[in-house]
Amino acid sequence: MQLTVATVGRAHGLRGEVGLDVRTDAPADRFVVGEVLRTVPASAGPLTVTQVRSLADRWYVTFAEATDRTAAEALRGVELVIEAGDSDEEDAWYPYELAGLRVERPDGTVVGEVIALEHLPAQDALVVRETGGERTLIPFVRAIVPVVDVAGGRVVVDGPLGLLAADGPVADVDESDPGA
Repeated sequence: MQLTVATVGRAHGLRGEVGLDVRTDAPADRFVVGEVLRTVPASAGPLTVTQVRSLADRWYVTFAEATDRTAAEALRGVELVIEAGDSDEEDAWYPYELAGLRVERPDGTVVGEVIALEHLPAQDALVVRETGGERTLIPFVRAIVPVVDVAGGRVVVDGPLGLLAADGPVADVDESDPGA
């Protein structure tokens, strides 16, 4: 299974350097001089790393196949991928391990299926297709997704009322009304 370790961002400078949107916990291990990375789309690569640097938590690389700004700009949006097996960490899963898992409430009621994992600035989110067809983003945090059972084919979502479209509209409570 292919795992995206980064997406090529903007060109930086005139000599082919690009910024990376990193999707790996170990960029220093993945982006080393001489490393050959496959790409999606495949026609953009493979790409050979010739220079690497990090600055303020950003990673910049230069590829042998893109030696000027024009070539670097053409790589924007290209995914850098590796072959990966299943995650061997207890609380870490690759997106392909989560896709297709049944989404249940704590009582076992099926509410949908995981279709993807989206990387957002604050935290990752499960992309869920609910049984009614709605696409919902679920914050992928232990407080809301307490159970991930890949072998059992399910995740449990225990979120606040209104998180899922199936919850329907949530009535506003008038806090000035003492009977509310």
